[in-house]
Amino acid sequence: MFSAIRPRFALRSSARAFSTTRIASSDLSKLTLIGRLGKDPEVRRTKSDQEYVMYTVATTNYPPPPPNPDGTRREAGTTWHTVLSFHSSSNNYLKTLSKGSRVYVEANFELRQPDPTADPDSPQGQRQIFLRHETLRLLSAPPRSSDSGEQ
Repeated sequence: MFSAIRPRFALRSSARAFSTTRIASSDLSKLTLIGRLGKDPEVRRTKSDQEYVMYTVATTNYPPPPPNPDGTRREAGTTWHTVLSFHSSSNNYLKTLSKGSRVYVEANFELRQPDPTADPDSPQGQRQIFLRHETLRLLSAPPRSSDSGEQ
């Protein structure tokens, strides 16, 4: 019944909608975060004196972990993500945000392997995730404190 309204070219096309060949130029590692800023974004400088902004996003691990054998359940934990932005146009906007802002962040990430010669307790001796800022959208401003002095 519905085959009469299907376009004729759709019947001839039996090609797959995706490719099985590797295209390195479009490979990417992207992380999407929805959470709150843990503190005001900080302006820093690289060794070559390039300005960048570092900010921290707190996310809640959801769903909570499975129940223990006795039926109790641990609370969902918080994960802290440090993101670095090297985009000067984005940095100007990031500087205006404040702690507690609810944000949607897209970042490229790179998994850095530990330095085998470094102390295992140091950051260089541990595996690290390096997050590079792509985009950020402000979802809501931080909650206003009730002790602002207004009555």
